[in-house]
Amino acid sequence: MLETSWWSLFRFHFSSIIKNCIYDVTFLIISWLYRCKALTKTKKGARMKDEDIINLYFMRDERAIEETDLKYGKYCKTIVKNILQNAQDIEECLDDTYMKMWKRIPPAKPLILRAFIGKIARDLALNMFYASKRVRRGGGVVNEILEELDECIPDNNDVEHSVLRNELSNIIRTFVNELGQRDAYIFTSRYFYAEDISSIARKYGMTRHNVTVTLSRLRKKLQSRLEKEGYLAS
Repeated sequence: MLETSWWSLFRFHFSSIIKNCIYDVTFLIISWLYRCKALTKTKKGARMKDEDIINLYFMRDERAIEETDLKYGKYCKTIVKNILQNAQDIEECLDDTYMKMWKRIPPAKPLILRAFIGKIARDLALNMFYASKRVRRGGGVVNEILEELDECIPDNNDVEHSVLRNELSNIIRTFVNELGQRDAYIFTSRYFYAEDISSIARKYGMTRHNVTVTLSRLRKKLQSRLEKEGYLAS
């Protein structure tokens, strides 16, 4: 009797794992097909409103993937390409982004869909970057950014607890919101979207030197803020 119960339990858990794997693979195939369709679809007329796209997710209508890709596909790809260099990794990250969107909406109901999907794409790309065996300290835009932030962001070991991480995120968010418009754009372009110095300079009509000086000034300002809040030793 005990053996039968054990076998039933094993079969139940094994079945659940298989179903989840099949679901994920099926979703990736559907996502890929919709993205291919979105690329070849004639792009005429206005894009669907964010609230309508979100409603498709809540209705579990797979057209949500297509509409999301049509409206925010290029935006997400830009974010991911700034972090990952490998074309296959970029495509995989975009597929994972749509899968995570599908799983998180519902119950999540984002107020700003662009920011919501942008953060998902960025976080997934960074996770892939960190996990990659090809990472070499001192090479690539992301490594440059990590080196720049070493001086003003606490070591990960100091903020392991989720509450502390959330507090730190809130402090940095407030810091950016209090910056002037141009400084905020430059800061987020570099440290959220992982853009290189030359791209930022072209975007805002500045020289590379001016961008570098501005970023250095902003990092020192953030460092002082974190010291004041007790996250860094002064």
